Amino acid sequence: HPHHLHPHHLHPHHLHPHHLHPHHLHPHHLHPYHEPSLSRADGGFFSAPPELVSTPIDHAVGSIYRMCKKHRESLFLQKQLELQNPLVTEIIFREVIGNIVELMIDQTGNYVCQTLLEHCNDQQRLAVVEKVSHKLVFIAMHKCGTCAVQTMIGCLSSPLQVKLVVEALKGSVVSLTKHLHGNYVIQRCVKSLSSQDNQFVYDAVAAQCVEVACQRYGCCVLQRCIDHGSESQKLQLVGEISRHSRTLVQDPFGNYVVQYVLELPYGPLKKQLMSHFFSHLASLSTQKFSSNVIEKCLHSADADTRRQLVEELSDPATLADLLRDPFGNYVIQTTLVVADPEHRQKLVEAIRPLLPELRNTSYGKRIQNRIMKLDPTTAL
Repeated sequence: HPHHLHPHHLHPHHLHPHHLHPHHLHPHHLHPYHEPSLSRADGGFFSAPPELVSTPIDHAVGSIYRMCKKHRESLFLQKQLELQNPLVTEIIFREVIGNIVELMIDQTGNYVCQTLLEHCNDQQRLAVVEKVSHKLVFIAMHKCGTCAVQTMIGCLSSPLQVKLVVEALKGSVVSLTKHLHGNYVIQRCVKSLSSQDNQFVYDAVAAQCVEVACQRYGCCVLQRCIDHGSESQKLQLVGEISRHSRTLVQDPFGNYVVQYVLELPYGPLKKQLMSHFFSHLASLSTQKFSSNVIEKCLHSADADTRRQLVEELSDPATLADLLRDPFGNYVIQTTLVVADPEHRQKLVEAIRPLLPELRNTSYGKRIQNRIMKLDPTTAL
């Protein structure tokens, strides 16, 4: 106890080894350690300066930025952040915030950034968002940065944070949607943000529906937008897809978007979409991508629309060409399967005169086998 110690008692010549034996230390000689207050009610920074408080990362202070870029040290920092010690989080935050853009696109550092975003407080998270907002599109298109931005979007915890991110991405939705890495950031926006906050994505995608749907990554994003959208957002996109459906079905990627819409429980909208194909069924049935969509229409149409499809596909003026075509042949086979008995019989009668010239071709054999499978009593 300080009151029991005289200065000369501490002179090294007066200390004997046995004086330091633990049995000679009494509990009241030891002052209890009182940890300083580390948090504030408003979630702000700490009242106690970090350098004055002992932490598990004291040895790392001044080197944390460099540690973020090394695999083993990065794992150590992530583990410390996961322990959710506010003081440790503050120390790491202070040392990385100045280089946060660089670290978010670093192969190893981005993992520290993600863990920091998950475990920091609102004020720290806001500071990160403010620091990277002017570079957010660039980071989102980076192979490592895209993961950090996705995590950031998933962790946004205040209206101001959301506003800053939306403003940063708003003008680049279409380019991000079509980008190898950036498209995942847009998908995270529609998944994690409220329908009010992510409306900017739906407006941009709807305005450039064909450009987005006819692109490898864009067609996937468009489908995810439909998955996660509110009812009004879904109708917004489906309406645009329907309006451009005849163009989309002929595209290697756009046709998948139309097929996806045909699986939705929107009867009237699907009927409207299919109406764009009438008078063009023969042409669409002989193309690689659109023929798949016509088959999908035959399976998913309501009875009245299916009857109209079957009647047009049974037209003798185009039937022979469809039977000879490698894609149209499959459309006619599907037509035979889905048609009601009356229209199936009419189609068989229309096919019968054409079979002699097709009998020795692979296409003719397929049609003949399909007819016999559906009705073995049919005489061909």
